[in-house]
Amino acid sequence: MNGVERIRRPHVLFGYDGTQRNDAALRWAVEEARRRELDLVICHCWHWPYASGHEDPDTEAILKRAGENILARGVRRARELGAPVVRRRLMRGPVDEALVRASGTAELTVIGSGEEPDEGAPELEVPAKAPRPVIVVPDGEKRPRRVVAGTDATESCDPVLAFAFGEAALRGWDLHVVYGCWEPASVEEHEWALFTDRELLEKTRTAELEDAVAPWRERHPDIEVTVSLLLERPLEALAEAADGAGLLVLGDRGTGFDPLGATSSAMLRRSSLPVAIIPGRRSRE
Repeated sequence: MNGVERIRRPHVLFGYDGTQRNDAALRWAVEEARRRELDLVICHCWHWPYASGHEDPDTEAILKRAGENILARGVRRARELGAPVVRRRLMRGPVDEALVRASGTAELTVIGSGEEPDEGAPELEVPAKAPRPVIVVPDGEKRPRRVVAGTDATESCDPVLAFAFGEAALRGWDLHVVYGCWEPASVEEHEWALFTDRELLEKTRTAELEDAVAPWRERHPDIEVTVSLLLERPLEALAEAADGAGLLVLGDRGTGFDPLGATSSAMLRRSSLPVAIIPGRRSRE
């Protein structure tokens, strides 16, 4: 079996930048690999910052060698944290493009996040473009043992519920499924009347939510599940629920210029806890 074939084995991909703030994300990636019984592939991306035609082979060799040294340090750290099988992958950047390419063969990708990432940062670009789930992990302390999943109770959210229930089962955590249903601008015309009758809206959406969650309850009877329907906008509902969470799981509801959707983008920017983005649309393209 050659190196390329080995790297295609089911694995957790981790984007390593060598900084101290990246350590929390590395811990999360090691834990994911261990619990899922998968290899951990640590990826570091080096980047020649100038336009083509301005190459300097000697300087490029130095940059690449520095990347190899950073990658080796990451592998050593992963083994210290208890990763059973660690593989390495050095790629030429830019970082977001390289990680998106590499994520196509991964079961899951984990990356770190700084405070309030800027537009175009890898922690926003990779979840927006990767074809497989991505977890963005900020630096931080130990968090509550609870997964929070955001849903709109439609079939398109099934991948979100599947991932959230699976993650709760792997970690032995409770699960809180949240539906902020006050979205009058996003529904079909025949549902507009619901927003003139709050009691009817609550009754209708509660039934939809229970129907969406029921199959996953049956598959995971040991998970303690709380289901909340809130007559609030999704961002407000999720921001409140996230205060008691160790992981937030969201889908991609956007199109065009914002493939994640406004809610997922906002939570990635402001959240102080790990956020998993599950690509329901992109995974089916």
